[in-house]
Parts: sequence; structure tokens; C-alpha cells
Amino acid sequence: MLRELHIKNFSIIDDLTVEFGEGFTVLTGETGAGKSIVIDALSLALGERAVGNFIRSGENEALIEARFEIDPALLHKSTLSFLTDMGIDIEEGLILKRIISAQGKNRAYIGTTLASVQALSEISRNIIDIHGQYEHQSLLSAEKQLKMIDTFGRLMKDRDTVHQLRNQQLALRNEMDELSQKERERVQRLDMLRFQLQEIETAELKNGEDIRLDEEEKILGNAGLLTELASSAYESLYASDSSCISIFSDILTKLKTIAAIDTQADEALKSAEEALPLLEETGYFLRDYKDRTESDPERLAIVQERLQQISGLKRKYGPEIEDIITHYDSAKLELEELEHYEERQISLQAELNRTSAELTRQALGLSKKRQTAAKKIEPGVVKQLSEMAMPDARFSIKFSREAGNDTDDGFRASHTGIDHVSFLISPNPGEQLAPLAKTASGGELSRIMLALKVVLAKDDKIPCLVFDEVDAGIGGKTAETVGMKLKGLSISNQVICITHLPQIASFADTHMKIEKTVIKDRTSVRLSQIDSASRSKEIARMLSGSISETSVRHAEEMLKKYAGTVD
Repeated sequence: MLRELHIKNFSIIDDLTVEFGEGFTVLTGETGAGKSIVIDALSLALGERAVGNFIRSGENEALIEARFEIDPALLHKSTLSFLTDMGIDIEEGLILKRIISAQGKNRAYIGTTLASVQALSEISRNIIDIHGQYEHQSLLSAEKQLKMIDTFGRLMKDRDTVHQLRNQQLALRNEMDELSQKERERVQRLDMLRFQLQEIETAELKNGEDIRLDEEEKILGNAGLLTELASSAYESLYASDSSCISIFSDILTKLKTIAAIDTQADEALKSAEEALPLLEETGYFLRDYKDRTESDPERLAIVQERLQQISGLKRKYGPEIEDIITHYDSAKLELEELEHYEERQISLQAELNRTSAELTRQALGLSKKRQTAAKKIEPGVVKQLSEMAMPDARFSIKFSREAGNDTDDGFRASHTGIDHVSFLISPNPGEQLAPLAKTASGGELSRIMLALKVVLAKDDKIPCLVFDEVDAGIGGKTAETVGMKLKGLSISNQVICITHLPQIASFADTHMKIEKTVIKDRTSVRLSQIDSASRSKEIARMLSGSISETSVRHAEEMLKKYAGTVD
């Protein structure tokens, strides 16, 4: 429910804060006192577009802030998720705020978080409705009209089922479209994949093979140099008369003689004795190495050709052999998928056929239930309108469908089903039924909404209803009936009504008076709750245009008569 409305520097409003309570609240005042300005401000806080200059003369910006207390169960899951992501705790209340700037830098806030005007509108539509001469009217929305029917008929579960089936249908169609788009490329892709797989398979790659071949190429390419170096080293170490080993053997003999005389040479002798076998092993290695290292141009050519082959594959499929093998595995998997394309296409088509058949069945079932619900709504609305000075009004709910290929019987479907609905009204005798937006005046539209709200009261979950011009063109007994109906609505909803009629005002739980004041040559607006004595005078003014003993007595009788009265 709407708990508080704060308006600052808006039109002729200087700084105004209004607290609202539960039940039925009326706002009254002289013509031109500023009642519509309050509704204009509230509409902006709810996400209406700012059209025109709303900023109080001499000020830079206007501020409107509406604070709500909301039951989370009333909000759509997506709305709750959106608010949660913004860090807003509904249990602590919800503040919707607009700042209109003279420089054109308008801003919108949800709590303390900057938001879009669209976000304000999306959130507010589930918690408050304003009915009157303003655009913020859910009654003119075909989407909202359909939701009214589904809510009244308790069809939201059926509607959710259709929604899910429609999502499945669209997902399957998207997948089939993707397959069709790939069909043009499929044959070329198949040829390319087969070529790549054959090329890699033929290469018979082994991990680490390139490293081993690089080493072998290095040896084969330097075979002559290696043989020459090994031969020279062998000669110097072992084969010549002045070889290293011959000289070292002489050194070893002398060390033995020294050690026999002086034990200090023992360690040196031991080291020399251990070194001699190592030198001999090195000599054996050099001898064998020079004998087996031969130039092999044919083998070198084979190795270089293989390395070239591997290098070519690396350029195509990856920097390492492991990458080439990985590409092979993925290409093989893709090839299998493409080769089974037709099987997947047939499977998808079968699944799509089943989904479309079920969507058709569910959508037709939902449509029949909606039409049954509509037949119950129509006479109820006509009855209510008759009691509100529209005795000759006719009301009808028109259903239509659009041709398409979403259902098996040739209709276009949306997430809400196959139905398009339109609320039609003929306010006066001789007039044709026509959509509300084209036919109903502001006052008539408010009474139609009131009639619908009375009929749908048990199922409509919008907690706050604001009515402006609901009393246009009525009076007397009809006004009393309208007041009684508004009072009845306030049992389950917070109802706020701007009215010129004393009959309607007399039913209110809370009566607020709006009036203009002039302070220091500046006009401003004041809105305040009035007590019982002041209320009698205000009702008296509304009755006769002036306050007299007779009009006050009449007002007191009216207040006493309507106290606690509920339709």
C-alpha cells in the first residue's frame, strides 16, 4: 500500500508530505485547488513520462517520492529478482523517486539506486493502479485485460503451462534454423574435415617424435665434423706415441715411487689410479664413436622430409604435436555430428511436432476457459455500471486470433496463448460496441474500472487503487452507490479517491482536504487530514457550495448514515 507521498517544487506545490492509511481515503477541495497536481506527481513517481514544465517557478528541479509497504507475494518473480539484485529489501518498504530537472537531466531512483523510468513503471504496475484521465491505466492495456480474465478464472497455472510450451517450441525452432543455416556449409565442411583427418592419420604422429628427429638431424648433418673430432681426440688420448694415456701412465709410475718413499703422495697416487680407468673408458668411447659415426645422406633426407611434414601440420593445426592430435579428436567428433545431421533434424522435427501439438491442446483449453470466465464477467460489469448511472451501457469481451503456424490448427501463438482480447463498451443507447480507449470518457473509464474491480475484487492482487473523476456525470443515488462500492473495495484494497461528491466523501475512512494558500505572494498547496468537525464543514461545502447550519446538519446526518456502510 501507498504509505507516504512527498512532493517538492512541483507545479504550485512548494513542499508537501502526505501520509496515507489503510481503507478508503478521499481527497476533496475547491475546483482548482490542486487535486489533479497531486495525481500528476504520483504518476511521475510511478514511471509516467514527464511531458511539459512541472518545476515550480524559480526552482531548478522538482522531486516526487512515493513510499510503499508491499507484500512480496504480490510482485512478479522477475520483479523480486530485479529488486534483490539491486540490494533492496521489500520488507523494509519500497521508495520510488523522480527528480525533474530544469536542465533536462531527469533522474529516477528505486530506493537509493539510480534506475530507468521503465523500471519504475514495471515495478509499480503490480502495486498501484491510477484510474482516471491519465495514461497510467491498466484497463487500456490488452495485456492487462487478458490478465484480468486469467486472474478471475484462476487460469494462471494454465497460462504458465502455455508459456513453457511456447518457450520449448521457440527453442526447438531456433535449433532447427541453426541446422538449416549450417546445411549450406555442411558439405564443404565435411570434405574439409575428412581431408584433415586423413592428412593427420596418414602422418601417424607420435608424441615427442619431433624432438627426437631434431636431434637426429643435428647429428646426421654434422657427421663428418663429429668423426673428425672423435678421431683427433682418440689419437691425442690413446693412439699416438705421445698420447695422453702414455704420458699419464709415466706420471703414475713416478707417483708410485714417490709414495713408496713419502706417504704424503698417497692421496695423489690414489686419485691418479682412479683417473686412469676413466681416461681409458673415454678412449674406448672415442674409438667406437668415430667408427660408427658415418655420413648417411639418405637417412638425413628422410629425417628432414619427416620434420618438414610435421612442421606443415603444425602450421595448420597447432604449434605442437599434442595440439595436432587434439585437433584430430575434435574434428572427428564434429564429423560424426555432421554425418548424423539428418538424424538430428528428423529427431528435432518430431520433438517440435509433439510440442506444437501439446501447445495447441493447452492453448485451446485455456482459450475455452477464458471465454467461460468472460461470460461471467460481462453481466457482472453491466450490473455494476447500471447502478452507477450507466443504465444502458453494454459491455462485452471480444476474443480474436491471428493466423499463423504456431499451432496445428493454424493460429499464431504467444507466451500467453492464442487469444487477443479487447474490452468493448457501448455507454449509451444506439452506440456500437467499441474498444474502451476509443469510446469511454475519463469518468466512464473510471466507472468501468470500478465495476471491473468490484467483479474481480476477490482475485485482483493490486493492493492500491487510485480513482480520479470517478464521479464525473453522476450524482444523487448513483453517487451513493459509487461511494458504497468504493467503500466495499477498500476492505481488500487501499482505495484513494479524488471526488467532488459529498456522497462519496462521506463513506471514507480518512478524509483529506487540499487547498491553496498564499504565503509571501507565492501560491502553494496544502493537503491535510481533517477531523470530524472540519469534515462536517467540508461535506457541507460540497453539498451546497457554502457552509451554513442547515448544510452542516445535513452533512452530519450523511456522515452518520454512511458510517460503517459497506456494499
